[in-house]
Amino acid sequence: MKDTKERVLDTALELFNENGLSQVTLRTIAKKMKISQGNLNYHFKKREEIIETLYFNLVKHIDLKMSNNKEEVSLKLLLDLSTSIMSDFYEYRFFLLDFVQIMRENIIIKTHYLKLSKIREKQFLELFALLIKKEIMRKEILHNEYAFLYRRFQILGDFWIPSAQLTHKHISKNMIKKYADIINQSIYPYLTEEGKLAYLNI
Repeated sequence: MKDTKERVLDTALELFNENGLSQVTLRTIAKKMKISQGNLNYHFKKREEIIETLYFNLVKHIDLKMSNNKEEVSLKLLLDLSTSIMSDFYEYRFFLLDFVQIMRENIIIKTHYLKLSKIREKQFLELFALLIKKEIMRKEILHNEYAFLYRRFQILGDFWIPSAQLTHKHISKNMIKKYADIINQSIYPYLTEEGKLAYLNI
């Protein structure tokens, strides 16, 4: 059975995802859980502490996936990794829906996110380099070409949920594959003929 702190996080995540940050307070969370606000405050003094904890939980999930990529690197692994990370983003979608607000208001999250972006870039560039070595991806032609490819992945990854929210009445898990295809197809022009064949066979 989950303890109160875990239940607070689960409830907050559900409410943030459903209603957005602006509509959810500590009182809202306590009411949904049917506990006193004093009980909730014992675990989290401020709403920002809940948001930060959820953020670092999300980072931990993705870190685990990135660290598990010690197996044989392949194009399929890269595309599956991208799709899997998008699934994590969906589970914590309020971060993407309220991304700019969170970055403006929470210096702890913003500072960590900016540092993490550099780490993720390094990790993805290492994956690209291994695929180039395997002749799945072509060698770089333009200066910073693959750094910019990673940035496209990052921008599309960070903002696919707000885009889906604007263009659809409701967003659901079923949309992950569609938007994963939009993001993953960004890599196709960078593949060798062998890589393109592998992509089409995935």
